[in-house]
Amino acid sequence: MLLARAPPPPAMPSAVSSPPQRESILRPYCVPWTRGSVATAAVAKAAPFRGEQNHKQVASVANPLVKHCVRLRLSSAYRRSCRRILLVGLIPILEMCSFEFSTIETLLLLDGIELPEELYGFSGNVVYVSAAVMKKVSGMQSVDSTEAIAIIHMPKYFRDLDSDQGGAVLDEWLGSAKRILVLDGIQDPGNLGTLIRSACAFRWDGVFLLPACCDPFNEKALRAARGASLQLPVVSGNWSDLHALMAKSDMKMLAGHPESSSNGSERTHVLSKELADSLMSESVCLVLGSEGNGLSADTLQACELVNIPMQGTFESLNVSVAGGIFLFIRVQGIAMWLL
Repeated sequence: MLLARAPPPPAMPSAVSSPPQRESILRPYCVPWTRGSVATAAVAKAAPFRGEQNHKQVASVANPLVKHCVRLRLSSAYRRSCRRILLVGLIPILEMCSFEFSTIETLLLLDGIELPEELYGFSGNVVYVSAAVMKKVSGMQSVDSTEAIAIIHMPKYFRDLDSDQGGAVLDEWLGSAKRILVLDGIQDPGNLGTLIRSACAFRWDGVFLLPACCDPFNEKALRAARGASLQLPVVSGNWSDLHALMAKSDMKMLAGHPESSSNGSERTHVLSKELADSLMSESVCLVLGSEGNGLSADTLQACELVNIPMQGTFESLNVSVAGGIFLFIRVQGIAMWLL
């Protein structure tokens, strides 16, 4: 979708009564920003106002809002403490709005850019920013493809068991799950986001992140997930939490492994139609490890291993590719295979 630059509005009177300030809804230990910290748009080149948004302008990279946004982009700990996420780019924002409109807290638009029609119903803060501010917040050298940035609420489906009460959270979000994807030390944000996207597309019930996984709300992970991490329950915890869930739900523990067993171990299987059929009535937990470090010792001990048969001399597939094949085993309750 092409965005047109609108002509500047007529000059506003010099004496404009400021709207009453609203208390910041950020947690106290986050950098607060209020409407008072944002200059009024008396000389803005903003497009004509639509809807009932609160329109402001920021031109300085030293503004508290800009500092808050940069910290959201760079710091996982800050994102989790604030329970806010920075979504960069108009396309990701519109993708998110297709299923969750109310999660946007603040929308940043480049000066002169019209509010997209899909966002006319948005009633929150709309802040028009200079090119310098947009570059600072997005971390990009050019604003050619960055007309919009959104501060959004972290999805209610995400829980970090290090900071929440584990048992209650697991029961609430994954207690009735039949298919759970577990990621074991996936550090590449592109792979992690793609796996979450595949899990959502193939109707798995949730994702469990073991230690050493990258943040699912990292900018690259968000872009790769294409909104899936905002729709699917995602829980971050450790093996003790996962063991408790598996024992309660009586799930079959499987782990993708690039090599077949050389000693004929019964714990190693080849992905096949027969295996897919045998899992029809089972609750399944599938664990995938990183390409660099592979599966952790805890995973190897707890899971039955499954490998994808391949021809030639290839040792393994990219984890997001292999994960897509594994996740496609059961779609809409029908056993599927790619052999």
